[in-house]
Amino acid sequence: MEGFSQFTPFLLMFGVIYIFMIAPQMRKAKKERKFLKELKSGDKVVMKSGMHARINHINSKEGTCIIETTAGKLKFNKSMISMDASNELNK
Repeated sequence: MEGFSQFTPFLLMFGVIYIFMIAPQMRKAKKERKFLKELKSGDKVVMKSGMHARINHINSKEGTCIIETTAGKLKFNKSMISMDASNELNK
């Protein structure tokens, strides 16, 4: 019983860290994967660099997409699309 009481503070610290840091990060990553999976041609998006564009074509095999901007068509990885900024744009 004495051994358990020595580890109680460490278990509590791990629990607090998990609740306030790890779990929210995992939820956000899950939402971002769902967002990227549901993208389709014609969606307006904002890249993580701040570039605004419209998706022209998605290549699921390579994980890339061709976006159309005022400067022309560019090929990017889907992971470079910002979920938060794109959702804010489409409100």
